[in-house]
Amino acid sequence: MEFPHFDVALDESDHYFIKSNQSRKEKKCFNDTNTSTCKAIMKEWKILEKNLPDSIYVQTYEKRLDLLRAVIIGASGTPYHDGLFFFDIVFPSDYPNNPPKLSYLSRGFHMNPNLYPNGRVCLSLINTWHGDTVEKWTPKNSTILQLLVSIQGLVLNAEPYFNEPVRVRCINDSDALSKLSLSYNEDVFIRTCKTMLCHIRAPPKNFEEFVYQYFCERGEFILASLNAYAGGKATAGLYQGDIKSSSRPYTSFQFQKISRKMFADLESAIKVLSTAKAEDGAKKKGKRNNESSKALVVEKNKPKIGLMQKIKNFFKFIFER
Repeated sequence: MEFPHFDVALDESDHYFIKSNQSRKEKKCFNDTNTSTCKAIMKEWKILEKNLPDSIYVQTYEKRLDLLRAVIIGASGTPYHDGLFFFDIVFPSDYPNNPPKLSYLSRGFHMNPNLYPNGRVCLSLINTWHGDTVEKWTPKNSTILQLLVSIQGLVLNAEPYFNEPVRVRCINDSDALSKLSLSYNEDVFIRTCKTMLCHIRAPPKNFEEFVYQYFCERGEFILASLNAYAGGKATAGLYQGDIKSSSRPYTSFQFQKISRKMFADLESAIKVLSTAKAEDGAKKKGKRNNESSKALVVEKNKPKIGLMQKIKNFFKFIFER
């Protein structure tokens, strides 16, 4: 994709934390490049610019150093595969002594025991969930990159049902737990698809081109996975492009039914994007051709310089030196 993994955006108006850090003291922490907070943020930028994995994109803002927006692409082999998960991030004025705050763009869906419909992110690394000392934020070692990779690997994982520890303690039957987990994955994948539709119809600001490119390029695989799930040929989250890879798929009748509907809805939305992309490409090509034609016309209409005029110009150049 022709989209930078780390970039600077101009418009932060739809950021969840737009009203944060508005006191004079807080603003000074981010406007004065000599403050420890500002230096720590600059260090974070360098880490992100050099080390972001292919599946994570981050934008900061020209006028708000305290804000970030990140999108994580759901990993293969999970019920989140190919989904886009957006997070708004704000640095506190005493960063890195305290962790950043996060808000998940949920579109109203409860995607995970750690991700709530109101945008709350429960994670020990940002001190919003209890955990061992080693799992919590440490000013000297913890980074935004570590936070994003942790969300991708530990939260958006293959079995999110078990992200809630109490579920494991309350049920001793492993087969029952397995079935509950598979059922949960089916619900999560459908919510992931519904979130995709929301992003296509109303992409987050400054990520419009990213969403546009992503679904034009990845749409075919997403539809193929839905088609496999609708036909009962693959277990939710396990489609790999080859239905033979899931020899004994588990799919409920309800999941197959909803997958068919999601296929139709996403196919329609992706077609609209593909048509828009083709039209945009034609316009750009036409513009280039038009500019080339204009340049050719200008070149043809340039007054021709004859031999005598060239000689006159030469002598004029010599005597005026």
